[in-house]
Amino acid sequence: MHLLQSLADFFQFQQDAPMLFTQLDFWLFLLVVLLALCGLRKHIHARNVLLLLASLFFYYKSCGWFFLLIVFSTLLNYWLARAIARQSKHAAQKALLALAVTLNLALLAYFKYAGFLSESLQQLRLLLGIAAPEPNATAQGFSLWKVVLPVGISFYTFQAISYVVDVYRKQLQPLKNVSDFGLYLAFFPSLVAGPIVRATEFLPQLFVPYQVSQREQGHALFLILTGLLKKIVLADYVALNLVDRVFANPAAYSGVENLLAMYGYSLQIYCDFSGYTDVAIGVALLLGVRLSANFNLPYRSVRLTEFWRRWHISLSTWLRDYLYIPLGGSWHGGGVMAGALMVTMVLGGLWHGADWTFVFWGTMHGVGLILSKAIDKLIPAWEKHTLLVALRWLLTFNLVCILWVFFRAQTFAQATQVLHQICTAFQPEHLLQAFQGYRNVVLLLMLGYLLHWLPVRWIERARGLFISAPSWVKMLIVLIVAALLVEVQGAALQPFIYFDF
Repeated sequence: MHLLQSLADFFQFQQDAPMLFTQLDFWLFLLVVLLALCGLRKHIHARNVLLLLASLFFYYKSCGWFFLLIVFSTLLNYWLARAIARQSKHAAQKALLALAVTLNLALLAYFKYAGFLSESLQQLRLLLGIAAPEPNATAQGFSLWKVVLPVGISFYTFQAISYVVDVYRKQLQPLKNVSDFGLYLAFFPSLVAGPIVRATEFLPQLFVPYQVSQREQGHALFLILTGLLKKIVLADYVALNLVDRVFANPAAYSGVENLLAMYGYSLQIYCDFSGYTDVAIGVALLLGVRLSANFNLPYRSVRLTEFWRRWHISLSTWLRDYLYIPLGGSWHGGGVMAGALMVTMVLGGLWHGADWTFVFWGTMHGVGLILSKAIDKLIPAWEKHTLLVALRWLLTFNLVCILWVFFRAQTFAQATQVLHQICTAFQPEHLLQAFQGYRNVVLLLMLGYLLHWLPVRWIERARGLFISAPSWVKMLIVLIVAALLVEVQGAALQPFIYFDF
């Protein structure tokens, strides 16, 4: 009876227990999918249908009946892309493309920004002295403004838009089978938090037999293990034992503790998000699908433009190809470039969340990118001077960390309080106290940043040694890491940060 009840619970949606990469349920689910794939090795269409059904089930476990949204998005964009390809007149193609982009963005805007717009209008009314509706006017009924954000909607909406645009640009032929397009949108390793997958890279892999070499299996295991270590050992520990406490009440902590929290969150969000994508890429590789890297040691960047080439690469390149370049890019002079950068980064900030803190975060990154490009022109030979390189890295790193404060904070007041404490309550004697009080956290921060700065050849060497190791050595390492993760993982479930976006 207990086994039957466990199976029943597994197939039911539980809002407080989504299927995460950090849970045993997910790895049992993946094992079943892999065993089924092995039986369908030569049956390409059946393999794709299996992966689609597994992906829809995974999404159902993540957000319940909201999985019907991705079904709707699949049918809508599949039909519009085929309609665009059938049209012989450019004007008709352009009109259908505009319709596709509008409908996709409208769906995203409603679920992600309806509440934000409602609250902003309410605040504007208060500023203008206009009477607001009675607070209980919609309390007993359905409110158009009170909506739940389905996880992953930002990611699969951007993928749908890029697919339709690529068909319009004739860079891609529309798919003939709706289930193949559904798998592209819903592919479960990257569904809820990316990376944003390009159709031109993903779709050709659906039409070859399932095959994963021994070296690819080793590479996948390496990515999964390092991703889980980054998430659970570094990101979650730093969050629970420092960042969450300080950001909950910055005024109660010293300037040193707030500074530690700022640098702690910078490491946390990197380890959390890059850890997720490492696992996603590794799981996808086990399923026979190769996804592109999404991070490339971003905190080593010596200028902000380089940071955005290394951080969340799939989003950065999407914004570049489908927003920045169509707005004019860098081909039409400095004024157009600056305007395109600002629009791109402000919208990039809004993509991350419906709050003015995200708008500010994106705006400041836009300003920083414009200044970064201006410095490149004013001092073209700066890279030849070691001191200037070091100074520019220091400025870039700290600017990114300061802006992460606004990304993490719930309100402007909370963010400014953190920075205020750093600037006004920073006492040298608090350094020793902070180290004694947060010894393990400080050591983890030092370890995390040290690993980030290891020579790339060392990292590649470690990867190569793991991939080339005998199977029994790999399994021994897997067991050791699994035991460590079970020991370190807290009782409270820690979702990935980008599940909120």
